[in-house]
Amino acid sequence: MKKLMTGDEAIARGAYEAGVSYASAYPGTPSTEILENLSTYKEIYAEWAPNEKVAMESAIGASVAGLRSMVSMKHVGMNVAADPMFTWAYMGVNGGNVIVTADEPGMFSSQNEQDNRNYAKAANIAMLEPSDSQECIDMMKAAFELGEQYDTPFIIRMTTRVCHSKSIVELKERADVQPKEWSKNPAKYVCLPAIARKLKVRLMERMEQLAAYSETSPFNRVEMGSGRTGVIASGICYYYAKEVFGEEASYLKLGFTNPLPAGLIKDFCSKMDKVYVLEENDPYIEEFVRQQGCECIGKDLFPSTGELTPDVIRECVTGKAAETIAFDRSRLISRAPAFCAGCPHRGLFYRLGKRKDIMISGDIGCYTLAAGKPYQAMDSTVCMGASISLGAGAQRAFNMIGEKRRVVTVLGDSTFFHTGINSLINTVYNKTNTVNIILDNRITGMTGHQDNPGTGYTAKGDETTAIVIEDLVRAIGVKHVFVINPNDLKEVDETLDKCLAITDEPSVIITRWPCALKKFSKEDKAEFDSLFVTRNKVVEEDCIGCRACLKAGCPAMSYNAETKKVSINGAQCVGCDVCTQICPKKAIVKED
Repeated sequence: MKKLMTGDEAIARGAYEAGVSYASAYPGTPSTEILENLSTYKEIYAEWAPNEKVAMESAIGASVAGLRSMVSMKHVGMNVAADPMFTWAYMGVNGGNVIVTADEPGMFSSQNEQDNRNYAKAANIAMLEPSDSQECIDMMKAAFELGEQYDTPFIIRMTTRVCHSKSIVELKERADVQPKEWSKNPAKYVCLPAIARKLKVRLMERMEQLAAYSETSPFNRVEMGSGRTGVIASGICYYYAKEVFGEEASYLKLGFTNPLPAGLIKDFCSKMDKVYVLEENDPYIEEFVRQQGCECIGKDLFPSTGELTPDVIRECVTGKAAETIAFDRSRLISRAPAFCAGCPHRGLFYRLGKRKDIMISGDIGCYTLAAGKPYQAMDSTVCMGASISLGAGAQRAFNMIGEKRRVVTVLGDSTFFHTGINSLINTVYNKTNTVNIILDNRITGMTGHQDNPGTGYTAKGDETTAIVIEDLVRAIGVKHVFVINPNDLKEVDETLDKCLAITDEPSVIITRWPCALKKFSKEDKAEFDSLFVTRNKVVEEDCIGCRACLKAGCPAMSYNAETKKVSINGAQCVGCDVCTQICPKKAIVKED
């Protein structure tokens, strides 16, 4: 049976066909859909973990116990998971284990552009790089077979285009894989220094064996063309290269990329007059090619940032940009990303941005948009959970300097569970007087509404214990905890005033209101008395055109320059009432 699948769907299908029984992940674009699809297979236990480190450790535990397991994450998630991953490489597997990293050249929804192939090299973990959806399936299955054969976990490195592009795949039956037997083996799984030294020797021997395998791997292949121009490429760059260079060029298509096949590379280069190395981001392959004494053209010609699309490659090689339809670029309208209509973050940041003498330490989530206009209510964003700990350091510095500036930290509910808890413990323990805001919109919003420990539901939709954030915060030791409706601007202001008046210890504000796009659970409907069941309208004769309401940045509102009046798009409005509280003439009212 053949089917059209994205790379993420195909990774999940490959896991299913490989006989995987256990999968864990933390959502992050472009990897999110992997676990979402895994959760649809009844034979696979699939879970959302609070963060990537926990997901990695859980998958390791399942492997040690004898099941084939996997873990998936976006590229920055591997930074969180790296602690257990490096030691896991020493130990080796029982049931096969695959680690999927989804890198993001171009940074469409990420704070950096790291190349996680470097992790495979640094940790001495075998790695595969698929170029299309069929290879996603084939490589997943091979990774489990080879992993158990060579006693090693495998990394599969994806990129955004492979994750989200669709191609035809051939579906096969699920393999009947029996669990491996577990037995006590501290010499393999207890990494005390004396044991780890011996395991490191075994690890290096294993990598030598895998280097020999790489020379004959079916995922590393040569395609000879009619000319003497060669291209070495991996991942999506293989298809980009073929679009530019066509059938005249010869190709060394690398899919097994750690360890790299030194002999195959040297033999290929010896037959070419010119060799291009095409890879996105770091010169990972290029440096290895040069180490073999082979001349090549790589990052001296092609960029180290962004996607290496056919247009980019063509312009680098020929010096000419691709021909396009001419149009007047001055007529293009720049549209900044914005909070959705009815977003519960809007009211909070509208008021927070008007505060003076504060620094706002932000985090990763939809709310990072508050850094731009009209709010300008975020001064730093580094990584998941950093808002609270970065804010604590900044507040301590201001206190030491003698500056009276206060620090307000902001992060979402899923981010708080991810790594914000430890940061808040640090703040409480060291008695740092920050104001900490947790935006509880009842879901993991930015990545497409995945459940988290606070929602009361698992990845498979089963009901579970919901972690109550205010109870957890009080258990940590925070004495001043306030739960508010962020759409109520008066309540927002009054609560901020209370917390900023507390100067000797931390406080926590929890803004609790569901994401406007969420499919509301029965618990949501029971808790919140008015879940977006109304719409607002502008009474035109009362509107004076002052545009104060537009400063809340709601995309449902617009200003007519001819009539000098504001109007509300009823198809977008969900009646959050932030605008009604801003209008000085009370010209915005509920529709009947």
